Amino acid sequence: MENLHLIVGLGNPGKEYVRTRHNAGFLAVEQLAERWKSGWELEKKFQSRLAKGEHAGKRVVLCEPQTFMNLSGEAVGALVDYYRVAVARLLVVVDDADLPLGELRLRPEGSSGGHHGLESIEQHLASREYARLRVGIGRRDGVRQITGHVLGAFSRDEWEMMEKILGRAADQMECWLAEGIEKAMNKFNGAVDRPGK
Repeated sequence: MENLHLIVGLGNPGKEYVRTRHNAGFLAVEQLAERWKSGWELEKKFQSRLAKGEHAGKRVVLCEPQTFMNLSGEAVGALVDYYRVAVARLLVVVDDADLPLGELRLRPEGSSGGHHGLESIEQHLASREYARLRVGIGRRDGVRQITGHVLGAFSRDEWEMMEKILGRAADQMECWLAEGIEKAMNKFNGAVDRPGK
């Protein structure tokens, strides 16, 4: 579909995952939907929750795959095919334990970096050439095994900071739509100041 942009937030469905670190992608697209006053609907044929909006004269579909993280590509692949979305008009928002909490990093393409959600999307699209916005969730010092950390809930202090990060991530996504990826990277990539600074 002409002019349609697709922004996908990655996460896991279910109440037990609602405010966990691994759901940073869901949280970011929810922030955008709230800002645009867009309602969410479950679309079974895409195994996704979708919200529709418009920004900078562009029609946008926001997506939260309901497949669980490791199968995200099934939902994204189906949507890309159905709406005929060029990879240049796709943005995937994802948590990143290798970035400190409070850091955003938008890139026009790249590897999965070991993230299973991105691996699944890469597999289904047969491409790495789509934009991805990584939201830093940090990791515990010296701990290699991070499953418990990423699936854990944000502490009260972390959540206070996350609210600020999510607002900035929404600004960055809107900038990507309005001004393109270079501007969005230059303006917003980097650390978000801690609250109270």
